[in-house]
Amino acid sequence: MENFDLILILKYIIIGLVQGFTEPIPVSSSGHVMIASEILGMGEQGFTFAILTNTASLFAVVYIYREDILRLISHSIKYITTKQRRYRADFRFVLFIVIGSIPAGVLGVLLSDVIAENISMTTIAIMLFVTGIALFLIRNMRGTKRDEDLTAKDAILVGLGQAVALTPGISRSGATIISAIAVGMKRETALRFSFMLYIPVSLGGVVLGVSDFLGEPNKGALAVPYAAAFIATLFMTYFAMRWFMGIMKSGKLIYFTYYCFIVGTLLLIFF
Repeated sequence: MENFDLILILKYIIIGLVQGFTEPIPVSSSGHVMIASEILGMGEQGFTFAILTNTASLFAVVYIYREDILRLISHSIKYITTKQRRYRADFRFVLFIVIGSIPAGVLGVLLSDVIAENISMTTIAIMLFVTGIALFLIRNMRGTKRDEDLTAKDAILVGLGQAVALTPGISRSGATIISAIAVGMKRETALRFSFMLYIPVSLGGVVLGVSDFLGEPNKGALAVPYAAAFIATLFMTYFAMRWFMGIMKSGKLIYFTYYCFIVGTLLLIFF
């Protein structure tokens, strides 16, 4: 029994590492978790596990952007209370994050049952091809818009990209970064706006998933494996995010196009 438990814990650590590594990059973390679970013979992990690991990824993202988050909150409050122009850009950035979060928030509530449904390996493969093609199309785009240049229209369009990512197999980070670059954002701004959008949507998912988590019948038996997966996801998301920030700065998104095509092809052949 102890050996079985150790093997189970190791499997959950592997899945946590997969979730953590693929959450920040444009390759669909949910799809890769499903692939890893299938290879390890564990079946679908379920909504509770998804909420748990997404929360770990959220903590890592918040930690990385902690200074930006604190500045944005502080300057937004100061702009509201003083109307000083020097705080206006940060206030507008926060406002656009709120606007951009609306499409995915509304669809997430309306389509929660559909989103939770099982997806096939073929679906994941097709969505990886779609992501790869989109990344290829924006590979050479070099936007000029900085934080202070964003508009409500930009926020809505990127928000719609995030809403599209509710489709099983579509990468959230991929959809938002591709949309942000397509509307003319600089890569650094696109990356920051993408992951600032991730925070409210992820928080909303956690709130909506609390009842499911508390009602999970096996959460006691899976407490240690779940804890191991949470820690693995937390640390891997941090390091993967740091790595991806470097990729974005160097403009090497084309590598993910190749990756999406290769993995999508392998899924069609072997699954």
